[in-house]
Amino acid sequence: MSAAANAQRAPVRAWWRPGIGMRLLVAQTTVLLAGALTTWMVAAIVGPPLFRDHLRQAGVAAHSAEQHHAEEAYQYAMVAAVGGALAVSVLAAFAVSWYISRRLQRSVTEVASAATAVADGRYTVRVAPPHLGQDFDALAAAFNQMAGRLQAVDATRRHLFADLAHEIRTPVAVLEAYMEAVEDGVESLTPTTVAMLRDQTRRLVRFAQDAAALAQAEESSASMTTTDTDIAELVTTAVSAAAKRYRAKQVTLSAHLPPRVPTVSGDPQRLAQVLANLLDNALRHTPPRGHVDVRVHIDRHQLEVSISDTGEGIPAQHLPYVFERFYRVEPERAHDNSGAGIGLAIAKALVEAHGGSITARSQGPGTGATFIITFPVATSEHRRPDLPRPASQDLHVRP
Repeated sequence: MSAAANAQRAPVRAWWRPGIGMRLLVAQTTVLLAGALTTWMVAAIVGPPLFRDHLRQAGVAAHSAEQHHAEEAYQYAMVAAVGGALAVSVLAAFAVSWYISRRLQRSVTEVASAATAVADGRYTVRVAPPHLGQDFDALAAAFNQMAGRLQAVDATRRHLFADLAHEIRTPVAVLEAYMEAVEDGVESLTPTTVAMLRDQTRRLVRFAQDAAALAQAEESSASMTTTDTDIAELVTTAVSAAAKRYRAKQVTLSAHLPPRVPTVSGDPQRLAQVLANLLDNALRHTPPRGHVDVRVHIDRHQLEVSISDTGEGIPAQHLPYVFERFYRVEPERAHDNSGAGIGLAIAKALVEAHGGSITARSQGPGTGATFIITFPVATSEHRRPDLPRPASQDLHVRP
C-alpha cells in the first residue's frame, strides 16, 4: 500500500478511535449509571417496606387511601431525586471531563509533537511542565532530559566527525603528495623520503589506535574487571615503564608514595592505562632537563594521585577544555607533538568509569601543570588490608 493511501486512511482510523476526553467521559458515565442503578435498586427494594412500617407507626391504616397516596408521593420523590441527581452528575462529569481532557490532550499533543520533532533530528525542542500532577511533570522532565542528552550526543558526533576528518586529512594529504611526486619523478624513494612516509603511516595507525581506545574507554563500565587494586604498585610499574622514554628526553621522573596505601576498587589494566597516558602527556609537554613528579596522598576515604610537571603550562582559558576529544592548547603546534589530543579524554573516561574524578591545574604558560586523580577507597569488608611499606618510598628516574 502506498504512503498516500496510508495517509488517507490514518484520519479514518483516528476518527473511529475515541480520544482521552471521550474515554474519560464514558468511564465517568459508566460509574454514574452503576451508582444510579444501585441507588434505584436499594430504594425500590428496601425503601417501601421501611416507609410502610413508619406509616403504621404513625397510625395510618394498612391498604388505606392515605397509605396509597403516601407511597405514590414517596415514589415520585424518589424518581425526582434520583433522576435529578443523575442529571446533575452527568452534567458535572461532562464539564469536568471536558476540562481535564482538554488539558490532558494539550499536554499529550505537545509531547507527541516534540517526540516527532526529535525523531526528525530537531533536538532543541522542549516541552513545558503541564502541571497536571507529579506523574505528568515527571514525564515532561524526563522527555526534556532525553532531548538534551540526544542534543549533546548529536553535537559530540558532529564535532567528532569534524575532528576525525581534520586529523586524518593532513597525513593523507602528505602521503598523497609524496606518492604523486614519486610517480612524476620529482621525488625518489630515498631513505629520508621512506622515513617520512613511514612516519605519516605510523601517525595514522597511532590515531586509529587512540580513537579505538577512546571508544573502549567510554564504554569501559561494561567491560571492566573490578578488583581491589594496589595503586602504589601501579604507580611503581608505570614509572618503571616510562623510565626509558624519560631518560631519552633527559627529563627527571620521580614518585613519592606514603608508607601505607589503601586499595581502590577498579580494573588494574585500565588504571595503568590512565597513569601511562598522564605520564606520556607530561613528558610530551616538558622540555629537556625538566622534572615530572608523581605523588600519592590519602585523605580519609579518598586516594589522590597527582602528576606534576615543569613544562609548558596551560593558560587559564584552556583549563576547562583539556579533557575534551582532540582539544589542543596550541593547535598550531599539533604536528610537533605526537599526540592526537585523545589521551586526556581517555584518562577522564576511565577515571569516571571507576567512580573517580580528574582535574587539571596550572598557573599559566611556563609554570607547568598538575593533573589530580581522586578515587574512592575500597570499602568492601573483604578488601585486602593496607599494604605496609617503609616510612616512605621514593622512585627517581634521572637522565
